[in-house]
Amino acid sequence: MSRLIIVSNRVAPISEGGPAAGGLAVGVYDALKETGGMWFGWSGDVLASGQPQIQLEERGPVTFATIGLVRRDYDQYYRGFSNATLWPAFHYRADLIQYDRHDFEGYRRVNAWLAQQLVPLLRDDDVIWVHDYHLIPFAQALRAAGVKNRIGFFLHIPFPASQVLLAVPPHRQLVEALCSFDLLGFQTEPDLRAFCDYVVHEAAGECEHPAKNGSSTIRAFGRTLRAAAYPIGVYPDEIAQLAKAGARGKPVRTMKATLHGRKLIMSVDRLDYSKGLVERFRAFERLLDQVPAMRNNVSFVQIAPPTRADMHAYQDIRLQLEGESGRINGRFAELDWTPIRYIHRQYERQVLAALFRESHVGYVTPLRDGMNLVAKEYVSAQDPDDPGVLVLSRFAGAAQELEGALIVNPIDIDGMAEALATALAMPVAERRARYRDMIGRLRENNVSVWRDNFLRDLKRSGEARPAARAKTVRKKATVE
Repeated sequence: MSRLIIVSNRVAPISEGGPAAGGLAVGVYDALKETGGMWFGWSGDVLASGQPQIQLEERGPVTFATIGLVRRDYDQYYRGFSNATLWPAFHYRADLIQYDRHDFEGYRRVNAWLAQQLVPLLRDDDVIWVHDYHLIPFAQALRAAGVKNRIGFFLHIPFPASQVLLAVPPHRQLVEALCSFDLLGFQTEPDLRAFCDYVVHEAAGECEHPAKNGSSTIRAFGRTLRAAAYPIGVYPDEIAQLAKAGARGKPVRTMKATLHGRKLIMSVDRLDYSKGLVERFRAFERLLDQVPAMRNNVSFVQIAPPTRADMHAYQDIRLQLEGESGRINGRFAELDWTPIRYIHRQYERQVLAALFRESHVGYVTPLRDGMNLVAKEYVSAQDPDDPGVLVLSRFAGAAQELEGALIVNPIDIDGMAEALATALAMPVAERRARYRDMIGRLRENNVSVWRDNFLRDLKRSGEARPAARAKTVRKKATVE
């Protein structure tokens, strides 16, 4: 059986019996344990000097291969092009894009260097699965080194519309690099359509769309590859068990005691400008404005763990949120009630799952998100007899599946406030019906299904599909 080689920017810290890892890490690790294989990527260490060396750790049939980065590579590859250029562009924030040619050169250099570190560890029949925007040039670098293995790529964040991607100066080099993979995976059909639109209208390529759900055939830059949508899932029954276990812990018991019977609105996000946190706070304020009966009868808890704290855009959003929560609390708080509890720290998954189960509303309103597993975890954690209501942004990939949620536009502050009021007043029969619809979808498309579908298609990626089943779209490229 072929080994599976997982390549990601960071190697997830998984230890048997240790703290629960996220669903993605668990799903990938399960596949590695089944087939045997390797997880390769950055260790998270930034070295002041010296030459980083690969560290190999064997855990049963899985080899963890990690390597550090020197400071210049970290600054250019990670802080620079990956997170100051690609992250805002792919989340439709062209106004926040920072581009430096040296950073792009560093991004390509680090991808090539990482590929060179992996090559001696590969076997001829290995199947390689590369993850996310940090590693777009990785297959191109492997091909240049003579690697002929099947190589797949999954993008966890959105793929932007062509006119947005064009704001990134080396957009053509990025898409050409993506075409070095054998299979491209996107979170949603709109992401796949955006990629095809670029290929057809900017690269003079072709995109054959299957008559029914399936992978599209892409021909561009002298390559033929497949691309499809693979919405990532969670393990809903495992999350439900975590929620029950976490309910017995002190953090959750303390939260329940301090609520004094009030209803709870719950949000959990990384501290990031793409999550729509400021708009979310203002919509809660609008709810208190427009429905005075909610005052002192509902509390909003926002947990926002720090991320990329050394980047100015993230420092700015933290200061903005602290200011907004202070202003709103100063306006509405009473001696026995704080409207917004804004918490800037990390909690274990079972604590979060238990808080989701105790809450009346899950408030998940990113401005743009590839999928948003928090939305799926919220639904999974609910008590089937007395479930909460999910208020979900239409711009989260999860909105394509979770039709039982109250779908909102995160720019519409009044609309979000109205959705919160509807959710808090929703009768139990309707809540149960919405929950049953969503939990059924989550069980049908859990993270194992996502993983197995992608790997199945990657292994088949060399097989031709009959042309009669597809419609080909072709257009000459625009000359820039």
